[in-house]
Amino acid sequence: MSASESSGSVVRRILLGSQLRRLRESRGITREAAGYSIRASESKISRMELGRVSFKARDVEDLLMLYGVSDAQEREALLSLAREANVAGWWHSYTDVLPSWFQTYVGLEGATSLIRVYEVQFVHGLLQTEAYAQAVVRRGMPDAAPADIERRVALRMERQKLLVAERPAQFHCVLDEAALRRPYGEREVMREQLRHLIEVSERPNVRLQVMPFSLGGHSGEFGAFTMLGFQESGLPDVVFLEQLTSALYLDKPEEVVQYGRVMDRLQEEGPSPSETRDLLRGLLQLM
Repeated sequence: MSASESSGSVVRRILLGSQLRRLRESRGITREAAGYSIRASESKISRMELGRVSFKARDVEDLLMLYGVSDAQEREALLSLAREANVAGWWHSYTDVLPSWFQTYVGLEGATSLIRVYEVQFVHGLLQTEAYAQAVVRRGMPDAAPADIERRVALRMERQKLLVAERPAQFHCVLDEAALRRPYGEREVMREQLRHLIEVSERPNVRLQVMPFSLGGHSGEFGAFTMLGFQESGLPDVVFLEQLTSALYLDKPEEVVQYGRVMDRLQEEGPSPSETRDLLRGLLQLM
């Protein structure tokens, strides 16, 4: 199974969940009533509709009956989606070091067509060298065993394959200059990371911009965020906000639009990709 196929299972799960939610709401059925029909709780229905749990065919069949979906073709399409949504992704082999709340993100990231990010603390994971990633993980998890650190770094390197796939995702990244000034690892680690950024920024699917200190204040005052866009019809863009022990996934149109506007302004305010490469070369000479 390819990474794109298994990553897509998360997208299918969220897509199926959103379709079940729309069906329930259009019939005026409460989550509590839906839960009762499949011998489950209201919270189980909520998790299903958010795409955060796997689907049992029997549960989907019962919900479709409750929602009055009698058309054989429509029923089979949704049941087929349920079967495909239960395929395990490649990242499941990393569950020993991968928090459950981050598994959803990795699956979404692997299936996205457009990733837009703003990062402040360090170079974004999709752009990190292996040595830099090791330094970041060691700093963030000082008590972790060496084997766990290696596993986390291996996962990060595996995620980067989506940028060089046959049909790579479009990746737009705005880095605050602070992310490049803050050293992770030895001097040569930082030099290698800067050289890597210059190189990867030349790829046609990558747009890299660095927001320099000289610009002063800018639109990224609320901190780092990631926006994921999908080609699948019916699946909304998602804003991902990582926290210490969990994450927020925002998909309400009015919230996504606001983050999109901030990202647009960051890209408009910052130096162009070619000017960014010049800035990176200047930083490299100072190290």
